[in-house]
Amino acid sequence: MTKLTIVAFDGTRFDLDAENGSTVMENAVRNSVPGIEAECGGACACATCHVYVDDAWTAVVGPPQPMEEDMLDFAYDVRPTSRLSCQIKVTDALDGVVVHVPERQA
Repeated sequence: MTKLTIVAFDGTRFDLDAENGSTVMENAVRNSVPGIEAECGGACACATCHVYVDDAWTAVVGPPQPMEEDMLDFAYDVRPTSRLSCQIKVTDALDGVVVHVPERQA
């Protein structure tokens, strides 16, 4: 299992054990993390699972792909570390990754 931390907008930390191959969004929804709406169910079609990758993890997580970049245009308060959590696949390399949920979704 890979350790994943999602920090809700109010500062509540959700320290999760995530299976490799799953996505950050799937784990957030499964654990009722507030602020991750995931209206499209992970199809990269809505931008309601927007997160900010912690600065220490941006290089490891990597940049968004073109389709994801297009969807981020619809997200609220996009920053250089913005990603859609449905597009972040959990791998051993992400063990300990931290993401932050924005104040609101699109």
